[in-house]
Amino acid sequence: MSSVLARLIATIEHGLPVVYCAVVETRGSAPQKAGASMLVFPDGSQAGTLGGGCVEAEVKRIALAAKPGATIQSFLLNDDYGWDDGLICGGRMTVLVHPVHDDVAYYRTLQSWANDGAGFTEAVVVSEDSGLPLGDRYLFDANGIPVTALAAMPVWETVIANLPRLSHRATPETKRGIAFLPTIPRVTLLLVGAGHVSEAVARLAAECGFSIWVMDDREHFASRERFPAADRLIVGSIGDGLQSLVPQLTPQAYALVMTRGHNHDEEALFHLADSHCRYVGMIGSRRKIRLIFDDLAAKGIRPEALARVHAPLGLDIGSQSIPEIAVSIVAELIACRNLGTTSVSPRQRETVG
Repeated sequence: MSSVLARLIATIEHGLPVVYCAVVETRGSAPQKAGASMLVFPDGSQAGTLGGGCVEAEVKRIALAAKPGATIQSFLLNDDYGWDDGLICGGRMTVLVHPVHDDVAYYRTLQSWANDGAGFTEAVVVSEDSGLPLGDRYLFDANGIPVTALAAMPVWETVIANLPRLSHRATPETKRGIAFLPTIPRVTLLLVGAGHVSEAVARLAAECGFSIWVMDDREHFASRERFPAADRLIVGSIGDGLQSLVPQLTPQAYALVMTRGHNHDEEALFHLADSHCRYVGMIGSRRKIRLIFDDLAAKGIRPEALARVHAPLGLDIGSQSIPEIAVSIVAELIACRNLGTTSVSPRQRETVG
């Protein structure tokens, strides 16, 4: 979303014409989900995608001929839209087509929120069932507070009455002719230890939308060169650092313990096992994990806190190399973020480390 919005804002600021197109509702199987966006320029070029194929081509045709004012276009994904490439999805897509001229303030707000990761919900009128003009748009912050609208005469009461609560598992939905498109708050992923596995996990997790924090007691490891996508680099004693950091960690944070040694792992898990983090994981063999858990239990860490720790870490995909291990770990993080669970319980996996 951010790259499309950046291009859109730059185009508006240069006074050039452009049409913003976005998938606002899908039913059944579709090549893109609600939230996908595309810009169409007068010369027929584009930025972003709605999934390719005939639907995207038809949206571009409509966009190039569009008159001022937002419109809503619906497409039934049958053989009319799939015959040329053999793809028949059997679903339905609803697309917003909006020729943009001087609406830069609205899109700047969208871009700012997409970048800061706090989460927000955009509401788009897609049906006359709402009693509101088609294509009107409303923005709400993470707490459901109305902020701005792209509508000639905003009717906040009607939209607010149907606004779903934004949660870490919120998904797009349509209620009474209004499509609600949630962008969930970005999950903070704290990596305790800045070794090779951590470096690979950070790279992949950042591409999957996590905000990366890295902690290590070695400055040359927790560096910008090794972790260019990190939002925060923390250098210092693991124990002292976590003692001050843990109170800042909310249920929107995940933490992975991947230090260079048994003692550092145990020290990190001592602070993190009973923290507010929604997900806590530790890499290592079953023997190492058992020894650390026994030591922590002797130090008074509650059994329930240890039971929730994901260790061994990652989904069992037969990982061997560092990139494979990173894939297995990030896959588990995504499953927890998107589904609220992983495929197996934390203490029943085979090791991948």
